[in-house]
Parts: sequence; C-alpha cells; structure tokens
Amino acid sequence: MKPSTNRMLTRIKSIYMFIKENGTVTTQDLVEEFGITPRTIQRDLNVLAYNDLIISPHRGKWTTTEKRVKMSS
Repeated sequence: MKPSTNRMLTRIKSIYMFIKENGTVTTQDLVEEFGITPRTIQRDLNVLAYNDLIISPHRGKWTTTEKRVKMSS
C-alpha cells in the first residue's frame, strides 16, 4: 500500500473514532482537531458516510451510525 493511502486510512479511522467518542461533532470541530483543510475533512467524511459509518443529522454536523465496526491496527 502506498504511504499516502496508508496516511489517508489512518486519518479516516482517527476521524471516525473522534466522532464516536464525542457524539455529534461539526465539520469545524474536525478541522480544528486534526489541523487539515475543510475540503480534506469533507472528502474523509464522504468516505465514512458512503460506508454507512456516519450520518449528518443536520447540515455540517456528524454522528456515527449503529453499524458495527471491527477495528484493527
């Protein structure tokens, strides 16, 4: 796997865990927590939403779904 792909997957996993631990978060919360651009956060959120791991109950807010996830290192 390319280093850039590995970095992206690690970041997406971290974003998912942050949302799971904090309940409902805003896109801006994620930008501030991870120090990356809103566009990058949005792309990562799209990956999580596509896989039914998160939903947006209100514009700009995100929360995890009930889908069970097996975490690996």
